[in-house]
Amino acid sequence: MSEHDPYAIFNSVPSFEVTSTDVSHGELVPAPHWGDSGGGDDVSPQLSWSGAPEGTKSFAVTVYDPDAPTASGFWHWAVYNIPAGVTELAQNAGAAGGDLPAGARTLKNEMRLAQYSGPTPPDGTGRHRYFFVVWALDTTLDLDPEATPAILGFNAGFHALGRGTLVATAEYGDIPA
Repeated sequence: MSEHDPYAIFNSVPSFEVTSTDVSHGELVPAPHWGDSGGGDDVSPQLSWSGAPEGTKSFAVTVYDPDAPTASGFWHWAVYNIPAGVTELAQNAGAAGGDLPAGARTLKNEMRLAQYSGPTPPDGTGRHRYFFVVWALDTTLDLDPEATPAILGFNAGFHALGRGTLVATAEYGDIPA
């Protein structure tokens, strides 16, 4: 696993707190939140955030694995235009047709699914980090519905007022019982 911070390329912005009742920072992603081909159920974890900067107009949530065996990492989930008054996504909000706040939009992930796809690290690729990032943005975004999560990340980087991050891990074969 590389210790590269994929968010270091962005301008420095204030951080705020991101927590979860399902996933803990620095810990193994629990079984239900793994991908179905890795023994899990593709259930997006509950996420909460607090302390976003004043002037926030919307939030975006991304889940990204920079340690995937590709030159571009692997995007597991990308949601944007979450209203500024929202401070939580319920467990499984990332399901296809999940219970997202009004106005929120989900982009297709690397599996080309408009939903959360949990970790399924391939055998022999070591421990992967999963960055659950909440972006506080100075605007709502007008993205093409077929845009990629990388395009969301590009736009979020230019409109970020703050960013909160929770990083969990997974490695092939260590899915919890």
